Amino acid sequence: MIVQSFKMAWKSIAANKIRAFLTMLGIIIGVMSLVVLVSLVTSATSSVTSQIESMGSDMLTVSVRDDKGLPLRLADLSDIAQDESISMIAPTTQTMGSVKSGSETTEVSVEGTNASYFQIQGDELASGRLLKSADLENTSYVAVLSNEAAVEIYGTADATGQTMVMNGSKFLVVGVLAEDDSLMASIGNMYSIYIPYTVAERLADSSSGISSFYAAASDPEYTDRAEAAIEAALLSRFKNDEDSFYILNQSVLAETMSSVTNTFALLLGGIAAISLLVGGIGIMNIMLVSVTERTREIGIRKAIGANKRVILLQFLVEALMICLIGCALGIALSGGILLIVNIFTSDTLTFTFSGSVILVAVLFSTFIGVVFGLYPARKAANMHPIDALRYE
Repeated sequence: MIVQSFKMAWKSIAANKIRAFLTMLGIIIGVMSLVVLVSLVTSATSSVTSQIESMGSDMLTVSVRDDKGLPLRLADLSDIAQDESISMIAPTTQTMGSVKSGSETTEVSVEGTNASYFQIQGDELASGRLLKSADLENTSYVAVLSNEAAVEIYGTADATGQTMVMNGSKFLVVGVLAEDDSLMASIGNMYSIYIPYTVAERLADSSSGISSFYAAASDPEYTDRAEAAIEAALLSRFKNDEDSFYILNQSVLAETMSSVTNTFALLLGGIAAISLLVGGIGIMNIMLVSVTERTREIGIRKAIGANKRVILLQFLVEALMICLIGCALGIALSGGILLIVNIFTSDTLTFTFSGSVILVAVLFSTFIGVVFGLYPARKAANMHPIDALRYE
């Protein structure tokens, strides 16, 4: 009986191809919106989360808002780093600089820091060396360039050994970092130069102290302990004022990002589901028209012995088939759209189908087919055979 119902449903759809396609259009658009939007958000979430995790779930970022007249010094950071839960600490101060190369001037981001910074950030070296503790102690005018900065200033990433003039001071390039093609780097997209923290202080002619620094836990499991140790040290220094500083836990950031983007995906999925509901209304409408057109057919089938269940199943299967064919077309078009999007974003992001989203689309389309096909099917099943045969 079920096989026969599917055959009759397919015959009815094939006999009215244009009408069936227009009926499916709402489902096609709804499924396409659902799959594409949620897949885009899900893929972006996975990429951003993995980028954050690649920076290390053991990293802490500390910002000092008010030092209470007791500015942090390098020696203070060394004392904090004595805690067994903390493996490295790197002060950081950032400013803008102008680098002259021939007749060209390049605006760069200048980061004053120490040797531990690159390990905490997970930066890799392409050539030369990184900053050393001796560079800070001797206030050496040396610099490490990001790959992008080296190419922009010198036209090549092989810039180790070159000298440059930045903000009127001459620096020796001692190293160049490996190219960073991560999403986070593309968002920043700034030419970066790293110099010893003590040199950055001298260039800024400032003795205001350290306003921000990075710290790495000795083990990812100790990140919360490291955060607590830093918090205790800063509270002791800044007169127990919790608002005088802020600590960002990288693992918490990853969890928050995942939570926010998952909520965003649900929101977009809900908006796309509205299109499916509209498509369901269209299916109900066309199925009511179909029932009216086939009233005599229903009367004949009932007259020769077809019961309510058979008639109900016939029209319910037809509505369900329209939904599932529309769903299949929507998924296929979604794949084409994501393929086109990947062509333009292959350098930073790769968008893929989410199996769970496709499953949701199929289940929701099935639900729409059953719910919105049930009323027309019941109407057909409840027709009196005599009235149906007399219908003109």
